[in-house]
Amino acid sequence: MDTIDETTNDENSVIEEKEFDHVKDSAWKGINLFFKELLDISKDTDREATIEGVKKDISFKGHNAWILIFSVFVASIGLNVSNTAVVIGAMLISPLMGPIVGLGLSVAINDVETLRKSLINLGVMVVLSVITAYLYFTISPLTKETPELLARTYPTILDVLIAIFGGLALIVAKTKKGTMASVIFGVAIATALMPPLCTVGYGLAVGNLQYAGGAIYLFSINAVFIALTSFLIAKILRFPMVKYANSKHRKRIAQIATVISVIVIVPSIILFLNLLEIEVFDNKAKEFIATNVKYDGTVILKSNQDHDTDKIEIFLIGRLVPDITIKKWKEELKKNTVLENTNLQVFQAADQSGEMAMELSGKLKFDILDELYEKNEQLLMDKEAKIKFLENELTSLKIKELRFDEISKEVKINYSEIIALSYYNKVTTNFKTTDTIPVIAITWDKKYAKKNREKDAKSLNNWLRYKLKLDTLQIIE
Repeated sequence: MDTIDETTNDENSVIEEKEFDHVKDSAWKGINLFFKELLDISKDTDREATIEGVKKDISFKGHNAWILIFSVFVASIGLNVSNTAVVIGAMLISPLMGPIVGLGLSVAINDVETLRKSLINLGVMVVLSVITAYLYFTISPLTKETPELLARTYPTILDVLIAIFGGLALIVAKTKKGTMASVIFGVAIATALMPPLCTVGYGLAVGNLQYAGGAIYLFSINAVFIALTSFLIAKILRFPMVKYANSKHRKRIAQIATVISVIVIVPSIILFLNLLEIEVFDNKAKEFIATNVKYDGTVILKSNQDHDTDKIEIFLIGRLVPDITIKKWKEELKKNTVLENTNLQVFQAADQSGEMAMELSGKLKFDILDELYEKNEQLLMDKEAKIKFLENELTSLKIKELRFDEISKEVKINYSEIIALSYYNKVTTNFKTTDTIPVIAITWDKKYAKKNREKDAKSLNNWLRYKLKLDTLQIIE
């Protein structure tokens, strides 16, 4: 019996194990299917409609040309007055995105004609945008650098990442059946193609070639990575290649497309890595300064970090930091794997070198004057409020000090028709200022003529203001 029971238990265990394996396999297949359907975009992709739509957006003439000119003016005005909302509006109406997507798609499908049109239209758009912005900033009386303008003078790793993911979102939205307009508008804002071109025009108008060069560099990065993502998505989704009757011609076109792809992809990767290295260096330098550069009674006036020269400059004011402490800072810097070859330079207030003198005469003076101006403005506002408050209190005290019995007897002697007299303070506000107004309330004999009442009330008002030495007094009946 024991042998039979053991055999039965073994068979049950095998069956249970098989059932568990079956459930496990089913669950795993279900999860795989769920994620495959969740992330699969190939089924809902309309390749022919996408290619046709991209080609239509490449065209640049008539309405598109005027829309571009107007959007440049809008963006330039927004940059000029540092109005973010206006700049965003210009991004929405700008038609710059079409030729850039056309570049990536045409290379992916070996369409030389579309590639040629995309290059020509993009070039015309860029030149027209820069000329329009140049004319605006030449005519505009406002030539001061604004934060919105300065933000477009040099690219960072964030700009590259935005261009990559923005470009991916754009081309995926365009490939979907029924184009997602909201995504396209969002990408137009995120990638910000128009503001850099306007900044190029600003740099040329004010004669600052560094600003112009940095801005066109930023635009180029955005354009390249948007085109690159369009190329990659078109390849992943296996867009149909353009067929040519001549086999040699088809082969030559394919070779040209391959060369263009390599020319675009390889520098893009190098650029991405370089910008990433600069961004990491800057972040590590700032982190080092915030964590290590500390000394009681000393304040950091300014700090600079330069990746190209491997140098960190720190300007200090307050108590002098001893050399031994600065030496410790440098030793800590060497321990940082990213900053181990970086040279730390510390300038202090007692340092008479040109660098420190420039910082003290420039930034420090500006900051002090700016702070004093703000403090003086606040002091003036506080004093005005106190003066107003004291005037109200003085008026209140005058009323409190009023010898009511004496005044009321004189009023009765001069104006016998008054049968009752009272006074109180009325507090009024226009929601900006608050005033306390003394009020005298009188009750006339009903038999006394209204015409005479008005005349006597005016006379009484003048007499009481003189008697009580008040600037304002209200009499009510």
